[in-house]
Amino acid sequence: MTQQNNTDSLKGFARFKAEYKASLKSSDTEETFDLIFYRPIGFAWALLFRRLGIKPNAVTIASIFIGVAAGIMMYFSNIWYNIIGMVLLMWANSYDSADGQLARLTKQYSRLGRILDGVSGDFWFISIYVCICLREVHTSHFFEAYPWAIWLLAVVAGICHSLQAAQADYYRQFHLFFLKGKEGSELDSSAPLKEKHDTLSWRHDFFSKLVSHFYLSYTMKQESRTPAMQALRAELRSRFGNAAIPATFREDFRQASLPLMKYTNMLSFNTRCFALFASLFLRMPWLYFAFEVVVLNIMLIYMMARHESICRRFTKALKDGKY
Repeated sequence: MTQQNNTDSLKGFARFKAEYKASLKSSDTEETFDLIFYRPIGFAWALLFRRLGIKPNAVTIASIFIGVAAGIMMYFSNIWYNIIGMVLLMWANSYDSADGQLARLTKQYSRLGRILDGVSGDFWFISIYVCICLREVHTSHFFEAYPWAIWLLAVVAGICHSLQAAQADYYRQFHLFFLKGKEGSELDSSAPLKEKHDTLSWRHDFFSKLVSHFYLSYTMKQESRTPAMQALRAELRSRFGNAAIPATFREDFRQASLPLMKYTNMLSFNTRCFALFASLFLRMPWLYFAFEVVVLNIMLIYMMARHESICRRFTKALKDGKY
């Protein structure tokens, strides 16, 4: 009986481990801190939400409210309010992890879910930006005298943040395309999206058309910033069509792209949070804006230049008949 119980326990643990692994994107694209901290917590939330029948999009919406509350706590100069804000932001991000893990466990994928997942973080950081600006205007002698300066810095940082996050996600999805194939990636192309968009009517499909409009615009901007990647994708379509891309090409590109995945992670969430929390403890929250504008932009430029160079190299290899 004891042996049977041990066998059942081992099988149960193996199933649990397999489910946890299935809830992750890939070992290539997961950040170490996420694997240690957020993914286990997110997986626990995902199992609970699955048991309760809660949908991934509902989890994403809940994360928006928690993240906005986190930003409000950062308005106050009292460090204990700020610590509450930090905890709330970590809670919101654990939900952001859980919604994706829940979607992968339950196979509940949707374009609306992908868009919601993308904009949820925007709501968090809009709240953080606005509250930091109001705080600086009310507590800093310099920004009290020149309030336009902190608002201008916040707007520039926000634009940079949006660009950094969009490109990081795009490169991550491109990497997953070669690692897991079309089914394992959320990589899109503007041409089929536009065809679908044009079939929708503003009168009869207003909400679907609106979502399609914003997602199409988002995808087209990503493509416009990556000409060498688009040339590589065109060459792959021309050469292989709907047939499978050779495994050797996929693996070679994956190996070339893999070192850049750490930059896609650093441009996403955790590095930003460490910088944000440090600026709050130093009582100089404006430093966070400067970090986004200077440090993260340098990282973004380097990542984009490297990735475009890799794409040009593989496009040339295809044209030279090496694959």
